[in-house]
This record gives sequence, structure tokens and C-alpha cells, in this order.
Amino acid sequence: MVRLQVLTADDWPLWREVRLAALTDAPHAFKATLADWHRGGEERWRARLTMPGAFHVVALQDGRAVGVAGGVPGADGVRELRSVWVGPEARGLGVGDLLLAAVEGWARRSGGTTLKLAVFPGNDAAIALYRRHGFADQSVDGVTGEQVMVKALHRAAGGP
Repeated sequence: MVRLQVLTADDWPLWREVRLAALTDAPHAFKATLADWHRGGEERWRARLTMPGAFHVVALQDGRAVGVAGGVPGADGVRELRSVWVGPEARGLGVGDLLLAAVEGWARRSGGTTLKLAVFPGNDAAIALYRRHGFADQSVDGVTGEQVMVKALHRAAGGP
């Protein structure tokens, strides 16, 4: 069974564990590298988890971290989906769906009107996941070459 845990600053060892696993397993999927995250100590790991308004969630299976995703606030109602990863042992089990739903829920609760992400071309499994969740291609980042995808966040009827 998979459960989700929202991370706080005190969860920095778990965040470090899953972030390093993601960068080791799928270095092609992230702008940051394993070497980037090996620099700095506890303060650096805590800093990511204490970004004002940010949201970080880890998927746990039998007590082990098997996935991660994050969200950060942007301007004008935009929220950004970041650092999505599902470990090889949990792929195909719906973990990515759970992580995206958690970040989308945070984005809506925090007043977001649009959820945005960037994904490298060739990351077909991630692109398929995002499309399945209603993301559409918007543009290509001229600097990184990443595909920018967006999803409009509509409020539920009767919602705030």
C-alpha cells in the first residue's frame, strides 16, 4: 500500500534520501544534477522544504520512499509542479497519479488558477502522465529546451 506524506523542514533526511535517489535513477529528467545536491549540508535540504508557500510530498511504500513531487507558488495564480519522480519498483502502480493529485490539490487550496510544469523531450512516460492529468503543451523553453505544459485549475461548484 502506498501512502503520501507531506514534508516539513524536520523531514529533511527523508527529502534528501528521495531526492538523491531520483537524481541517481533519472539524471536525464532533472535540470539539477546529483553533484549539485551533494554540496551543502542540512541547511540546504531544509531550505527547499521551507520555501514560503511551497508544498512537498513523498510517496511511501512499506515505509520506503518510492516517489516525490513538489509545488511552488508563482505570480498571478500560477503554481509550478516540480521534481516529480517515481522509483522503478513503484512505476505502473499509480504512484505518479497520487503525487500529481496531491500537488494539484495543494495548488487549488492555495488559490492557484494554473498549474505549470516543464519536462525534457524524450521523457515519454512523464509526458503521458501529465497529459493523462489534463496538461497541454504550451511552449518550449528557449534556454533549457524543456516542453512547458499547463493545466487550468477550475474551482469546484460551490467552492471558495
